[in-house]
Amino acid sequence: MELKQLEYFMVLCEELHFTRAAEKLGIAQPSLSQQIHLLEHEMGTPLFDRIGKKTVLTEAGKTLLHHSYNAFHELSQAHAAISELQGLERGTLKIGALLTVVNYLLPPTVIGFHRSYPNVELSVLGMRTGDIYNGLLQNELDMGIALLPMEHHDLETIPLYNENLALAAPADHPVAQEPFVTPEILKDIPSVLLPNTYVMRQLINERCQSLGFTPQPVMEMTTMESIINMVSKGAGVTILPKAYLDHIKHSQIQKVPIQHPVLTTQIGVAYRRNKYLCAASRVFMDQLIATIKSEQLDYDCLSNN
Repeated sequence: MELKQLEYFMVLCEELHFTRAAEKLGIAQPSLSQQIHLLEHEMGTPLFDRIGKKTVLTEAGKTLLHHSYNAFHELSQAHAAISELQGLERGTLKIGALLTVVNYLLPPTVIGFHRSYPNVELSVLGMRTGDIYNGLLQNELDMGIALLPMEHHDLETIPLYNENLALAAPADHPVAQEPFVTPEILKDIPSVLLPNTYVMRQLINERCQSLGFTPQPVMEMTTMESIINMVSKGAGVTILPKAYLDHIKHSQIQKVPIQHPVLTTQIGVAYRRNKYLCAASRVFMDQLIATIKSEQLDYDCLSNN
């Protein structure tokens, strides 16, 4: 069994289509089919079922995929450990972070880190919590900054700070003049919210359901920028992180506190429990915590680590 075969196998598992997988790998489809056939011969069992034009993983294929991720993870760990011998003079650090965090919290940390360690290749990707979760488990990310809880036996999390949510309303809407609102506001006024697949929306749903109703937005948008655009045009109100609303300072949007109950999310760092936490990761995390303190965010939950 060759690592090249496992790489081909993992890409085919992602695409479940031989032509697309071959294009992604930059090889001819017959070459891919031949390598998968050799791998199946080596394993002594089919790894894929071909049902008409569909390709699906067998149970044996699912087992091999799990161990393939672990094999490549161990190789990346070895690379990180060897790079560590070079100190912070080289290496890579790939971070997945919530778009809100990328916009208003990470810039000082990223700029400071790059100035101190210009030879470390730093990649910061704006992602949703679910994609960060998958990226960590598939060893595509070194670290994630996401909504907690993020529960998996292979993941370790460190709470950073709590973040209040607030109502965002058109500046000329009557509710914009209120000193505060309660979550029940979503029963009475049209709203624009994130889809149900987003962790923040799930939190909002849970709190509202505890009050006896489920939010029914007039529309759902997948980015905060698009939601704010719709709210500014009078489509409805929304609920977003207070710090994000403070950051954008939109002239046509009025922020209103939410009380009874206060809606709060928890932001934290996540990484693989068995992952070698290289010096670059540790330094970046320390600088991130320093940024949080300097921004005077609510860091009651700040880790002592």
